[in-house]
Amino acid sequence: MGPALKSGTPVNLTSSNVVSTAGGSLLGFYVNNTNVGTIVLRNGILGTSTAISGTITPAIGWHRFPAACPNGLYATIGGVALDITFVFAAG
Repeated sequence: MGPALKSGTPVNLTSSNVVSTAGGSLLGFYVNNTNVGTIVLRNGILGTSTAISGTITPAIGWHRFPAACPNGLYATIGGVALDITFVFAAG
């Protein structure tokens, strides 16, 4: 087992978009604002991406979500007024 990742690059999204085109690891995400918003996380950024989560309805605050994403990471964001900062470590 390798060393635990402790830091990553913050990526803020308010709608569905690519978090990273590079492979790496999601450390977690911080929900800045939400009004019944939802998230689905996907390994990969193209049509062949694979869901790595079900539909998440997060509360405001930090959510630890360590996940390997060797093909990059795409976040599908739904709902109203959802503002999320993902922390992703490429490599």
